Amino acid sequence: MGSACIKVTKYFLFLFNLLFFILGAVILGFGLWILVDKSSFISVLQASSRTLNVGAYVFISVGSVTLLMGFLGCFGAVNEVRCLLGLYFTFLLLILIVQVAAGALFYFNMGKLKQEMGDIVGEVIRNYKAPPESSLQKAWDYVQHQAKCCGWENFSNWTSNVELMNYTSPTIPCSCNKSSDDSRPVMGGFCEVSSNGTQSGNNPMDWPVYTEGCMEKVQAWLQENLGAILGVCVGIAIVELLGMILSICLCRHVHSEDYSKVPKY
Repeated sequence: MGSACIKVTKYFLFLFNLLFFILGAVILGFGLWILVDKSSFISVLQASSRTLNVGAYVFISVGSVTLLMGFLGCFGAVNEVRCLLGLYFTFLLLILIVQVAAGALFYFNMGKLKQEMGDIVGEVIRNYKAPPESSLQKAWDYVQHQAKCCGWENFSNWTSNVELMNYTSPTIPCSCNKSSDDSRPVMGGFCEVSSNGTQSGNNPMDWPVYTEGCMEKVQAWLQENLGAILGVCVGIAIVELLGMILSICLCRHVHSEDYSKVPKY
C-alpha cells in the first residue's frame, strides 16, 4: 500500500512539474515581451519607468529558473534522486519568495508608475516631430490609433507641440483623426484637414479628432492586464506549493526507504 502511494506521489509530482515547466515558459515569454515589444503601449510603459524594466528582468530570471527547475523536478521525481528533490524544493521556495517580492514591487509602485507615465507621454507630445523620429513616438501613434483617443488628459495636450501649432491651416496628429479607417496602417506625423471656418491658423476647436484623452483607457488597459497577470501568478504559486509538498514527501521516502539510489547519480 505504501509503495503504491509513493508511485502515485511520484507521478503526480512529474505531472505538476510538467505544468510548472509550461508556466515557466509563460513567465519567460511575458518578460521578453515587455523588453522587445516596440510597437504598442508597452514600449511607452517601458520608457516611463525603471520599475517595469526591473520587473521584466525579474520575470525573465524567474521564468528561466522555473524552466530549469521543472526539468530537474521531472527527472528527480521519476528517478527518485534525493539530492535533486531537495535542490528542487529549495529553489521552489526561493522562486516563491521572489515572485511575492516582484508582485509587491508592482503593487506599491502603481501610483508612481502612472505619474511617470503621464510625464513621459507629455514629453513625447511636446517633442513630437513629423515624421516621427523615435520608436516611442511611433508607439504613441499606435496607442492613439488603436484606443481611439488623443493626448494624455485630452486632445488639448497637443497644443504644447510648437511645430504643430505653427501650421497656418488646420492640422492634426494623424493618429488622432477620428475619421480614419481602423483597418489601415497607423499613420504618423501631422495631417492637414479641411475646415469650414473662415479663421486662419491652426485652431484646436476645428480639429476632427477624438476628444477623449488616453489616460483613462490606458488605466483600464493596465487594470485588465494586471488582473490576468495576477491570475497567472496565483496559479503558479499554487502549483509551486503543491510541488513543494509532493517533493518533500517523496524526498523523505527516499531518505527512509532506500539509500542505494543516491550513489548511482
